[in-house]
Amino acid sequence: MNEDLIKQLDELERSLYVFHHLSSLVELDAMTAAPQDTALGRSAVMEYLSNEQYAAFASEKTGELLRKLSERKAELPPRTARQAAFLKRDYDRMKAVPQEEYVKYDVLVSEAQNVWVKAKRDNDFAAFAPYLEKIVETKLRFIDLYWDPKHEKKPYDVLLNEYEYGLTQEFLDAFFAEVKQTIVPLVHAIAEKGWQPRSDFLHREASIEKQRELSDYLMDVLTIDRSHCGIGETEHPFTLNFNKDDVRITTHYHLREVMSSFYSVMHEGGHALYELHTGDDLRFTSLAAGASSSIHESISRFFENIIGRSKGYCAFILPKMKELFPEQFSGVSPEEFYAAVNIAEPFLIRTESDELTYCLHVMVRYEIEKALISRRITVADLPRVWNEKMKEYLGVDVPNDTKGVLQDSHWSSGYFGYFPTYAMGNAYGAQMLERMKRDVDVEGCCAAGDLTPVVNWLDEHVFRFGCMLDPVPLFEQYCGAKFTPEPYCHYLKEKYGEIYGL
Repeated sequence: MNEDLIKQLDELERSLYVFHHLSSLVELDAMTAAPQDTALGRSAVMEYLSNEQYAAFASEKTGELLRKLSERKAELPPRTARQAAFLKRDYDRMKAVPQEEYVKYDVLVSEAQNVWVKAKRDNDFAAFAPYLEKIVETKLRFIDLYWDPKHEKKPYDVLLNEYEYGLTQEFLDAFFAEVKQTIVPLVHAIAEKGWQPRSDFLHREASIEKQRELSDYLMDVLTIDRSHCGIGETEHPFTLNFNKDDVRITTHYHLREVMSSFYSVMHEGGHALYELHTGDDLRFTSLAAGASSSIHESISRFFENIIGRSKGYCAFILPKMKELFPEQFSGVSPEEFYAAVNIAEPFLIRTESDELTYCLHVMVRYEIEKALISRRITVADLPRVWNEKMKEYLGVDVPNDTKGVLQDSHWSSGYFGYFPTYAMGNAYGAQMLERMKRDVDVEGCCAAGDLTPVVNWLDEHVFRFGCMLDPVPLFEQYCGAKFTPEPYCHYLKEKYGEIYGL
C-alpha cells in the first residue's frame, strides 16, 4: 500500500516539476531575451500553464493522496514523509483560492513585470500603479482566504510565511529595532568623520565586454560548474533554479559602475551554488531547493559581502581587475581597493548600497509593506511615502521614481514579504561565519582565491539538505545555537570601526 502511495507521490512531483520548468522558461525569456512589447503572448501561455498546474495539484485526488501519506507518516522513509508534509502546506494554500482567481493572479503578475520594466525605464509610476493596485488587492483577498483564526497571526505574517516559514511581524519588529541601534550610531559616527576613502577608480568607464569576462572569471572562482549554470543580462538581476543540474543567473552591466555587476554576480552566484549543491536524492522533488528565502539570502549575501568585500578577497581579485581594466585600476593598492568597496555612505539604490546601510533600505520597504497590507496607505501614496522614509532612514533625497519606488522588481512579481529576508540573511550569514571559522580558514581561502573549502563546508552543513528541514531547525543545526542579531552587530562594528578608525 505504501509503495503505491509513494509511486503516486513521485508522479505528482514529476508533474509539478514540469510546470515549474516551463513557467521558469517563460519568466527567463520575459526578463532577458524577449522584445519589449511581447507580453500578450506570454500571458496566454501563463494562463494555460496556471490552469493546468492548479488542476493537477489542487485536485481532490491530490488532497486524498496527501491525507493518506500523513496518516502513514511513521511508516514512510524520512524524505517521503517530509515531501508529503511540505507539499501539504502548498496544497492547503492553493486549494483555499478558487481556480479562476489563482489563474487570474498568475496572468496579472506576468503582465505587471513587463509593465514595470517599461515604467522604470520611463520614470512612469502612473503606468505601473494600476497593476500594483490589483496585485495588492489580490494579496489582501488571498490573506482572507488563507486565514486561520486559530493561529492568531497578523495579516502581514501570512505573506512573510510564503518566504520564511514561521517568521512573524512581531519577531521582525524586535530584530530591526535591535539592528537599528547598531547601524544608526555607526552611520552618524562615519558622517561626523567627514572623510571617505578614495573611490574614483570604481566609477570610471569600463568596457561592457570586459565586464562580461570578469563575470565568467568570478563564477569560476566561486567554483560554479559552468556546464550547469548560465549567465544572462536583465534589468534587475535574479537567479532561476530549473533543477540542480540547470541553474541560471543574471546580471546588469553599467558602463561606469563596474562593481555593480561584480557584486551582483557574487550575490546571484551564491544563490546558484545553493541550488547546484542540493542533495542528489532530492532531485525533481519539491525539496530540491533552498530551505527558505532568508537562508538563501544568507548564502548570497555571504558571498557578496563577507567573502567578496573581505580584505583577502580584495587583495586576490585586484590583479585581475588590473588585467581587465588597466586604465581604471592602475596604481590602486589592495588597501585602497578594500576601503573603496566598503565605503559606508547612504545611497539611493538598495542593490548598490554598502553592508552597513543596506538594512536601512530593507526597513523602508518593510515599513511600507506593513502599511499597505494594513490599509494605512494606498498604492497612490507610495512615491510620497517612499521618499519620506528614504529621507527619514537614510537622509537622502529621491530625485525620481526610477531611483525610488520603481527601483525593485519584487512588487511587480507580487513578492510582498520577501524584502525582510535580505536583512535576516545578513544576520544569519554573520552568525554562520562565526561557526564556519572553527573549521575553515575563511580569510586564508579568500586571500588564496580558493573558495573550495568554504563551499565544501556549506555543502556539508547547509546545501545538501535542501528543504528537508524548516529554516529555524536547519539554522540551529549548522550554527549549533539559536539565532541572535549580536554576531551581525559585532561584525558591523568591528569592520567599519577599523575602516573608519572609530
